[in-house]
Amino acid sequence: MEIREATASDAAAIRTIAHDSLNSTYTSFLAEETIDDAIEQWYGDSFVDDLEDDRVVFLVVEDDDDEIVAFSQSELVGQQINAGHLLWLHVHPDHRDSGTGVRLLVRTRETLLEKGADEIQCFVLEDNEIGNEFYRAHGFEQADQREIEIGAETFTENVYVESDLEDDGEWGAIDEVTVDGETVYVSYGEAARGSKAPFYTAYRTEERAERYAWLCGNCDSIDNAMDAMGRIECNNCGNRRKATRWDSAHL
Repeated sequence: MEIREATASDAAAIRTIAHDSLNSTYTSFLAEETIDDAIEQWYGDSFVDDLEDDRVVFLVVEDDDDEIVAFSQSELVGQQINAGHLLWLHVHPDHRDSGTGVRLLVRTRETLLEKGADEIQCFVLEDNEIGNEFYRAHGFEQADQREIEIGAETFTENVYVESDLEDDGEWGAIDEVTVDGETVYVSYGEAARGSKAPFYTAYRTEERAERYAWLCGNCDSIDNAMDAMGRIECNNCGNRRKATRWDSAHL
């Protein structure tokens, strides 16, 4: 699995995923024609221009067959305080319940912070129970509501906020993952930057009593080694983390 910034050549795949995701999730309270109008409104030909905007963040997820299976759409808003708005996070229905959404959320959050966001806000329709639970389970609290227009109809959208963004070493929920023939519990919020993709903390048990390994975000392997200085190298793909900064005072 690879998470990368979207390019203009990804436009058709993004549009297809949005169509299939919306039809899978929203048909209980959105008419089919409303969804079609929304796809045209948000992902028509002009949306490719957004990919060139420095304050817009489009990330896509590619599976092992180089097929795009998910994407997120975010933007930076504001001058004095930069708010990172996560507008959409879509996972194709055939690739849900595999941790893809969590990893995309984590990477989107990391990218927005790197681009200067002081606060992360997520938006999900009030009637989307699964989407609301997803954000609540991963460190966000509902802070507000707003009205949005989809097609010719008006809907209520919940606003979720994560502020106080000091890194406390533990963020979000934990997922059970089978990797390299073992079942581990991965905290995608406990990430360390790698040369190709982040490394994520993996535990033996859901209670996070003791770190067991690092999951390589580039190749989904836990076959890696760490030295005394905190350097990590994946033995499968060569993804590396530099030595940790263990003393920033230098006194």
